[in-house]
Amino acid sequence: MNVSTIWKGGRKFDSTGPSGYSVGMDATPKYGGNGEGMTPMELLLAGLGGCMGIDITMILDRFLSDITRIEIEANGTRKETNPSGFTSIDLFFRIDGSVPDYRIWKALLMAEEKYCAVSDSLKADINLRLILNGVEVPKPEKAV
Repeated sequence: MNVSTIWKGGRKFDSTGPSGYSVGMDATPKYGGNGEGMTPMELLLAGLGGCMGIDITMILDRFLSDITRIEIEANGTRKETNPSGFTSIDLFFRIDGSVPDYRIWKALLMAEEKYCAVSDSLKADINLRLILNGVEVPKPEKAV
């Protein structure tokens, strides 16, 4: 896979991938940018959420008609020193529907451990959290 990233002046860059779609990035004013795009670290969390989301919808494909909402929130904790990468990431999956929690947990764990290339590429500890129909469901102690 090849992604091209082109400088647009200041701290702003545009990246285009083989899909033909592009995304703009910029630094925050604190780092000399104008805040005219997501930061690379925001995009990393977005990529993780998107990767996990795509994988769980593929795993749960036959149950998608029973799901009315999937929202994924990624909350990253960064190191205090440079490079200030993520040390841990909490992923909150807010899902509504009539799919049993054990099926959703199985999909979440399979996505993170077996299918999501983004999570596989990160050093950070990734902590999964499931909120099903507005109620947090604890992670099973044993693999489902």
